[in-house]
Amino acid sequence: MSERPWEPAERKKIRSNHFNFMGKKRIVKKEGQEGEAGAKNPVEARSSKKKIEAGVLYVQSTYNNTKVLLTDTKGNALAWSSSGSLGFKGAKKGTPFAAAKVGELVGEKASNMGIKSIEAVVRGVGQGREASIRGFLSKGIDLAGVKDITPVPHNGPKPKKPRRV
Repeated sequence: MSERPWEPAERKKIRSNHFNFMGKKRIVKKEGQEGEAGAKNPVEARSSKKKIEAGVLYVQSTYNNTKVLLTDTKGNALAWSSSGSLGFKGAKKGTPFAAAKVGELVGEKASNMGIKSIEAVVRGVGQGREASIRGFLSKGIDLAGVKDITPVPHNGPKPKKPRRV
């Protein structure tokens, strides 16, 4: 017999199957329901109808984040991702590991679209500049060229004071 006889039977069952793992939520599955086993991969779930041969990969890499955008040659966006959207938080968003994961995800989407070669356009001075391109190329897509369009001031306004750490 349970220690709380006044609770309904359904509540007892949910409470006995539900464990608290430090803030992570557990889903109690009922009979006849499929959980995460039936869920599709988000990359495979939306396969593109467009078949494109070439594209342009824009990489914006800052100290705090890395964003990757895949477009066709005209500039229409096809796929994008960022290290923040993959679940990295705080200082981990600017790491090369997070950038490589972003590149792999966009590369998977690109290979599903049938892209054979890309031209990379890199902007920013973060650590994920090369890592995101390498992660993208790991999916078997050719690299036609790399262009760096990082903005460089020609003695514009006075820069901010250096950070004291």
